[in-house]
Amino acid sequence: MWIRIPSTVVILLVTVQTGFLLFMYARYSSFMPQSEEKPSQVHILILSSWRSGSSFVGQLFSQHPSVFYLMEPAWHVWVTMYQNSAKVLHMAVRDLVRSVFLCDMSVFDAYMPWKRNLSDLFQWAASRALCSAPACDSFQRTDITSEVACKTLCGRYPFSKVEEACKTYSHVVIKEVRFFDLKVLYPLLTDPSLNLKIIHLVRDPRAVVKSREQSVKALARDNGIVLSTNGTKVEDSKYKVMQEICRSHVQIYETATLKPPNFLKDRYLMIRFEDLVRDPLSEISEMYKFADLSLTPMLKSWIYNITHGQGPGKKKEAFKITSRDAVSVSQAWRNVLSFQKIKKIQEVCKGAINMLGYQLVDSEKEQRDLSLDLVLPRRQNQFSWSSFNPKH
Repeated sequence: MWIRIPSTVVILLVTVQTGFLLFMYARYSSFMPQSEEKPSQVHILILSSWRSGSSFVGQLFSQHPSVFYLMEPAWHVWVTMYQNSAKVLHMAVRDLVRSVFLCDMSVFDAYMPWKRNLSDLFQWAASRALCSAPACDSFQRTDITSEVACKTLCGRYPFSKVEEACKTYSHVVIKEVRFFDLKVLYPLLTDPSLNLKIIHLVRDPRAVVKSREQSVKALARDNGIVLSTNGTKVEDSKYKVMQEICRSHVQIYETATLKPPNFLKDRYLMIRFEDLVRDPLSEISEMYKFADLSLTPMLKSWIYNITHGQGPGKKKEAFKITSRDAVSVSQAWRNVLSFQKIKKIQEVCKGAINMLGYQLVDSEKEQRDLSLDLVLPRRQNQFSWSSFNPKH
């Protein structure tokens, strides 16, 4: 007999269990000497938001032969418990991410309680590691794989291959868009079983909105979770979701750079999508150095090809990594969005635009003038959300 357990009960149990484990760890660690030895694997969390170029950055790591990569595994948490808010789900998402970093894939049992194949995992084919040995015999680790070929040849392999493959790599990389507060990750950053570093990817909010408009229906359920609508899907026509996303980027950046805790030292890197597409090899080299990886000649060639394609990409390619003119992609919003929309976005995201180093536009003429560079040199701004109240 099957018993249906309400999602609120699941959340309560996860909360109690997490609190108890943290309490026991704190008590135990206070009596034990702290070891300087780090875990053998390196763990990288690509922390971003929807439509910010994170799938592209994820692929920069996924295609590396030393990396086991998963794209947004916490999708399974949100789909299962969609009636809850993002804040309530933070702990469940964090626990799943921790388990994946430790290559313990039994964590998915709670979200997929049936006999599973690789193809049951969200966006599994975006992982080169799941398209090559030992997960799938069709490709070598050094191959550059495509999602289409991987889906055709590897989808029927058993789910147990995910854990088996994960344990054979030196680096485990997760791309996630479902964290809105850096402090939620403190237990992972202080966990002695993890060697965690965070790459915080940001993008001009005006460009994010342009990209989100290509994926309105696909984002509606996630919008509802962000806005705590108790399971109701939402189209973000008033930019309330964008406001929360911008708030989260400011909070994450401020927490990591303004009087950060000691354990964040050398473990946080902020990357702007615009810098990445303008000088791909330099920015990718910086990310790889941060992650203790090296850039291979094959990867250099592949990176050049995918950043020097034709045009900004088509609407049907909104969630795909294809060869595009990456600089054109980053500037497309200036020709596509109306100035009225731009003014509203700038109103709700003014803090993030200022802090992350983008220039506001005061007229449609400035918006359309592509000779006017709106991506400012990197700088540390002392902006705080407490000093900014968006107009309604």
